[in-house]
Amino acid sequence: MSRATLSRRGFISASLIAGGGLLFDLAVPIAKAADGTPVIINAFIRILPDNRVIIGAKNAEIGQGAKTMLPMLIAEELDVDWAQVSIEQTHADAKIFGGQSAGGSRTTPREWLPMRQAGAAARAMLVAAAAAQWGVAAEMLTTGSGKVTDPKTGKSIPYATLAGAAAKLPAPDPATLKLKDPANFHIIGQSVGGVDTPAIVAGRPLFGIDVKLPGMLHAVLETCPAFGGTFKSANLDAVRALPGIAHVLTIKGDGTPESGYDGVAILAKSWWTANQARETLKVEWDDSAVTGFSTQGHAAQAATRAKGKADGNIVRTGDVDGAFASADKVVTADYSYPFLAHATLEPQNCTALFKDGAIEIWAPTQNPESGRGLVAQALGLPPEKIRINFSRIGGGFGRRLMNDYMVQAARIAAQVPGVPVKLLFTRADDMGRDFYRPAGWHGFRAALNKDGALTAFHDHFITFGKDGKPVRSAELSPGELPAGLIDHVLFEQSFLSTNMPTGWLRAPGSNALAFVYQAFMDEIAAAAGKDLPTLMLELLSKTAQVSQGANRPPFVTARARGVIEKALAMGDWANRTALPKGQGKGFAFYYSHAGYFAEVVEVAVADGVPKVRTVWVAGDVGGHIINPINALHQVQGSVIEGLGQALAGQAITQVAGAIEQANFDTHPLQRIPDTPTIHVEFVKTDYPPTGLGEPALPPVIPALINAIHAATGKRIRSLPVTAEMLV
Repeated sequence: MSRATLSRRGFISASLIAGGGLLFDLAVPIAKAADGTPVIINAFIRILPDNRVIIGAKNAEIGQGAKTMLPMLIAEELDVDWAQVSIEQTHADAKIFGGQSAGGSRTTPREWLPMRQAGAAARAMLVAAAAAQWGVAAEMLTTGSGKVTDPKTGKSIPYATLAGAAAKLPAPDPATLKLKDPANFHIIGQSVGGVDTPAIVAGRPLFGIDVKLPGMLHAVLETCPAFGGTFKSANLDAVRALPGIAHVLTIKGDGTPESGYDGVAILAKSWWTANQARETLKVEWDDSAVTGFSTQGHAAQAATRAKGKADGNIVRTGDVDGAFASADKVVTADYSYPFLAHATLEPQNCTALFKDGAIEIWAPTQNPESGRGLVAQALGLPPEKIRINFSRIGGGFGRRLMNDYMVQAARIAAQVPGVPVKLLFTRADDMGRDFYRPAGWHGFRAALNKDGALTAFHDHFITFGKDGKPVRSAELSPGELPAGLIDHVLFEQSFLSTNMPTGWLRAPGSNALAFVYQAFMDEIAAAAGKDLPTLMLELLSKTAQVSQGANRPPFVTARARGVIEKALAMGDWANRTALPKGQGKGFAFYYSHAGYFAEVVEVAVADGVPKVRTVWVAGDVGGHIINPINALHQVQGSVIEGLGQALAGQAITQVAGAIEQANFDTHPLQRIPDTPTIHVEFVKTDYPPTGLGEPALPPVIPALINAIHAATGKRIRSLPVTAEMLV
């Protein structure tokens, strides 16, 4: 199954595998349909005898709405009423369902056509079955509300009656499918409540943390506080002797955070018993190679590196040195941001059952096939011996793209064959064993000519790397704006070493880069005697498209201008100077994950404490908002999370190779009383829809920082914002 389309061969293969090789046995004749056996039309669709339709949701549900949105696409083209539809989560199997990862706001653009094709193909098969039964041309028939109708005679027949015959027909070539005219959509574009919402409100078990299996043991895992430390010895027998302890096991990692470090697992019939026994556990670790890393040390190294020559260039265009030499004015500033944890409300967990040379896993994973590969390597199993069941995810934000918890649970379960094992991190485990958003330092210079135009831009970016390459999520794109909009640009980078695992945090890279770039651009605008929107619109007027590299859509300046103009109108930008003293509005624009977002933030600052009053958000994610209520919630959630990163006090600090933060008291989340009014509007353009999980987050942080400057005159150049910065 490709990213863009569903091939004919892939569709037929999916249909056969989905029935477990029994597609034709399950495609029961019409006369037997009343026995309650569902008819499987393809890998995603089952039609019940009462004409209800079960649609499989193939991607993990993290709260981003995929479990509801993907079936909406199928149901639209299948031409059934939403009231007829029930949704079931599929298991993880790329051979059947194609890619099932959830991250990077890729689900919508990747599945927009394939899921519609799945529904349209099933509809075509049902129409063909009706045409054969009535002896008429399929083109003469229409569909709606789960029925096929002959307009000429007025006869109609429900899908359930046709399903058995339709399932025996060959799947149509996707190239021949006629998808609906968007003018005829009756599900896409309508607000649909989340399929799991009633169960969540009622407190019914849905999440990985809720998994219960007969005879299950609960596991806690102790690892070295300093990342990369290895096991030397422990008082294992003393822990084994404690009441209620079933097993105490050593786990050998491979030295990589993805596959899990060395550890000691304690198993008991209750998690509480296992975790209490952990207090008795005394482990000696060999951490001599990793205790030299610290936040203080990183900052000192970065300050030294900033004064020297960079390790290398990311991009150099034009005559940067000449442009700065001839500049009428040069603006400089240093910006930085800290490591951040994902801090998911549901800590990492996984349940595994190893039996008869195979393993079954229940996991809240965003990236199941990566987990399958890691488990296969760790246990020496062929991938087909690993079954992965999705559970709903209680917060991911990119953390569950990494499957260390799955590997750890599998390693433990393999030592107690036939017994289900549920591994659950404590909050301290979760905070101290994350894959962190990496910290970074930026030394900026900008050149202005006598007309106040930006002519050159330079960033010396200091972050973390290994073997001359940035660590995961520490990349800086050569297309980062204003690159591509001006002639003379130099992005260069230098690397520090770290033992901390790094990973993708919601809006990877962008969540940090938007802050430093758009806040510094606000400084450039002020130096030029302009406001930031004016500067951005001037830059965006010069180029139609900016390349973002291979396999990525180009940046379209007209789309950027559209959301900027919309946000300015929404936020009454023209009258911003009328606000009372101590209040201000800030603006920022950012392009992230193929989404164009501009935001205006209004803030009031009193006694060094900023209070965000209102946020206005304008976004362009293409021509269709599939589920408007969910789209609204995604944007609101992004804004709240971004504000929390800036204002709540979030920062991960390290001493002697280990993390200092252990809970939400030292890495706090944004609270309800601090949540502003958030207005959201979408600018629809003639482009395919893109994802919404991430692109609304990045611009809110620099818009906030720029608003604080408007209210106080103070420039914030490092995060998180503290009262000391504002007094």
